Amino acid sequence: MSRTIAALATAPGIAGLNVVRISGEKAISIADKCFVGKTKLAEAKTHTIHYGNFKNGDTLIDTVTASTFLAPNSYTGEDTIEFGCHGGNIVAGQIVDALLAAGAVMPEPGEFTRTAFLNGKLDLTQVEAVADIIHSTSVAGALTSARQLIGEFTQRLKELRHGLIRTAGLLELELDFSEEDIELIDNSEVRARLVESQKYCNNLAEKFRASEVLRSGFIVAVAGFPNSGKSTLFNKLLQKNRAIVSEIEGTTRDYIEEDILLGDIKVRLIDTAGLRETEDIIEIAGIKLVESVLEQSNLVLVLNDASKGFNQSDELFITLKEKYPNSEFMLVQNKSDLLDKTADGVFVSAKTGEGTEKITDKIKTASKSSIDRLNDVLINKRHADLLRRTSLEIQRGIDAIDANMQNEIIAIDIRNATNTLGEITGDQWNEEVLAEIFSGFCIGK
Repeated sequence: MSRTIAALATAPGIAGLNVVRISGEKAISIADKCFVGKTKLAEAKTHTIHYGNFKNGDTLIDTVTASTFLAPNSYTGEDTIEFGCHGGNIVAGQIVDALLAAGAVMPEPGEFTRTAFLNGKLDLTQVEAVADIIHSTSVAGALTSARQLIGEFTQRLKELRHGLIRTAGLLELELDFSEEDIELIDNSEVRARLVESQKYCNNLAEKFRASEVLRSGFIVAVAGFPNSGKSTLFNKLLQKNRAIVSEIEGTTRDYIEEDILLGDIKVRLIDTAGLRETEDIIEIAGIKLVESVLEQSNLVLVLNDASKGFNQSDELFITLKEKYPNSEFMLVQNKSDLLDKTADGVFVSAKTGEGTEKITDKIKTASKSSIDRLNDVLINKRHADLLRRTSLEIQRGIDAIDANMQNEIIAIDIRNATNTLGEITGDQWNEEVLAEIFSGFCIGK
């Protein structure tokens, strides 16, 4: 018997309205214990809205609307009632408590959506699109997630998977006609299909980094030697004093981050600890954190104190570019207010703000460029890992063809690739995968 779960589906806090959702086999009967309207909810038609009083015993809690969704035509695929009540923390909490007292239970994180998946209402890519919509930080990210929610990504993966399944099926069918020496598909054609499929998987996997920009924001780190003006520039770009500025080297021990909106993209700006040889254990810990920041950064501004020489940070700049090849780097000559600018390069004065618009323009250009290749899908780490694994399994099939192996060996590699693709959409899944996906969901979703 399935659980009947009830929870607040909207964000807690002061608002005009709240929605409390109850779903499960006993949802209607439990709701009828609390709802008093012209029509019993057990007699109501699906997809209808009813007005009435919500009571806990004889105590009136609120006047509410009750939206009825009968199985299987509901979000979860089960009987579902959504109560619309007045906003605030108290009323919604009392409604949830009353439903729990009447026989419902609190859901686990994401249990409403998990139930929808288990009942075939959504696949795993659509489930993840739900989370992406909720946590979107940009208009483009929300719109892409919406397209993914209605199944565009799923359809593309299914077409790819079905094509591989058909190819493996023809290879396996040939085994039944091996004595008649009948060839149903030429191996050169199989190889061409596999190469095309592998290319498609690799192209999708490469969109992961761009997808993270839409999902979490474009990450810009300010790095350099101590006292090069990183915190001053950080504050200037934020247009507020967020980081402590001091002439004492090593002031920034931990990294500091703030979000700003440039155009339609959220930019996460990070001020990092100065990079240098040191025996201060706290400063060493801060420098280690810098490495983790640079690893995930989309753009790194390496700030050089030009008053100490234009080339002082050249070696650091080159070293960081080699160490973090997935990040874009920009060398910035700071303290231009103290210099006669005769050298080439980007000159700024973090102190006065002179030239910082060049950095802002660079961030805008780089952030927009990072998502230009992204149009209709948000790839997350799980997708990217499985796509890369699929690519490797397809490569084994290509290698088997090149080695003139038997069709049954080639077909096994192709079948392995189709099974891995099935893990992306949820055609193949296990409890550990589901637990990981739904761990980031809120109780009411």
